[in-house]
Amino acid sequence: MPTEILMPALSPTMEEGTLAKWLVKEGDAVKSGDILAEIETDKATMEFEAVDEGVIGKILVAAGTEGVKVNAPIAVLLEDGESVSDIGTAPPAAAPVAAPSAAPTAPAAAAAPAPAAPKAATGERIFASPLARRIAAQKGLDLAAVAGSGPHGRIVKADVEGATAAPKAATPTAAPAASAPAAAPTGPSTDVVLKTYADRPFTEVKLDGMRKTIAARLSEAKQTVPHFYLRRDIELDALMAFRAQLNARLEARGVKLSVNDFIIKACALALQQVPAANAAWAGDRVLQFEKSDVAVAVAIEGGLFTPVLRDSETKTLSALSTEMKDLAKRARDRKLAPHEYQGGSFAISNLGMFGIDNFDAIINPPHAAILAVGAGVKKPVVKADGSLGVATVMSVTLSVDHRVIDGALGANLLQAIKDNLENPIAMLA
Repeated sequence: MPTEILMPALSPTMEEGTLAKWLVKEGDAVKSGDILAEIETDKATMEFEAVDEGVIGKILVAAGTEGVKVNAPIAVLLEDGESVSDIGTAPPAAAPVAAPSAAPTAPAAAAAPAPAAPKAATGERIFASPLARRIAAQKGLDLAAVAGSGPHGRIVKADVEGATAAPKAATPTAAPAASAPAAAPTGPSTDVVLKTYADRPFTEVKLDGMRKTIAARLSEAKQTVPHFYLRRDIELDALMAFRAQLNARLEARGVKLSVNDFIIKACALALQQVPAANAAWAGDRVLQFEKSDVAVAVAIEGGLFTPVLRDSETKTLSALSTEMKDLAKRARDRKLAPHEYQGGSFAISNLGMFGIDNFDAIINPPHAAILAVGAGVKKPVVKADGSLGVATVMSVTLSVDHRVIDGALGANLLQAIKDNLENPIAMLA
């Protein structure tokens, strides 16, 4: 029978997307792995691959359509022997599995969708590709006992190739559907705000998927994560002199280190020096990590990305600099893959280049902390011998999730970051 192709969830935070471009047309034969369309998510433009073989019988959503909900039908795939006339008589698809978009407080590892549970054998429709059905019939497999790894639990070729025949699965008791929690109020309603400013000229700016996601995630983060803040001033004169020496040596290789590269390295090493702070909140437990995966906020038009530099503690400053430049460029072009901006336990937000002296950043769950970095400016300081002097001072604020990191632990982490930046040569040891 005709099979609906559903709008996929291409990122953990995606709830809807724009079907930017169809790469197939009605009547085209496709097989697993063929690119069907380009879809704009809340983060990037990504290609959508076919998981089944068949013929595109009907395209339900036109190219350029915005606000297509995840799991909404976007096209119909016909199997062998079916025609377009069969589409209207096909039974409706079973309710799709909830989109695998991770809640903001879920651990990074939970972003990957788990294999679907075996299907019920009580008349419920079992979704399987035509090829998977043929292989199952040849092997005498009961598809109700096969876990599907395709979109929304659909059984595909790989699921049945390695399976062996088994007795039909017992009918599981249907679990009652959990009611969705009511959305928390986020301020005055649209109608109230429009009435308030009805007599004033204004222009409405439509929110795209990224802006909606940022609003939802950061509102929830600020409301649900118990933030506290630690502040320190860091003297940068030794770092600036050392950076100048390194850049003179690296010029022939086309590498130019920024202060931000040193901050990334300092934070990565600090997470190793204070390992209890290298953690993430996972709902009913804390995950402590062995590696330092540091996310760095990158401003783009209409929002921001936080690409993650994995294993940052083991990489050289020049390697971190090259990788950060590449990630930042592709972030601005919205060409990052999901695994490049998901995960991490710690983040850096640097507004120093905009002249901001200091600020407080909002934690991006499930991270346990984020470092807000201000500008380095000349300030009077009291030297170790008690005399007055002038130094380049950078103000930083560490926002901390109190569920994961207590005050003393957060202070130790910030002290380690300060020590690394004020003694930059030691970071190369």
